[in-house]
Amino acid sequence: MHEQAIAGQTVDLGPALEAELEALDREMPRIQSMAGNVFALASAWAERHAAILQRTPPPMRAAMEARLHRIGIRWGVVHGVRMTTQFPALG
Repeated sequence: MHEQAIAGQTVDLGPALEAELEALDREMPRIQSMAGNVFALASAWAERHAAILQRTPPPMRAAMEARLHRIGIRWGVVHGVRMTTQFPALG
């Protein structure tokens, strides 16, 4: 089970919400490939984002928003910095 620390507290999102996040992350390649343009992708993301937050109990929303934001950064649908690391093939 994944736990998210928010403001010094650990928030357990529980198996149902974790499953929603995993499903969204798995479906993002399909969502991205089906979107005809960046606006369609942003709209599809916003709909899923809102639906997941609606099912998230209020005490867990900050943790869920943080997790969704990180997924959104990875897929380029929200503002944020992506970090990459080089792994040289030769020493």
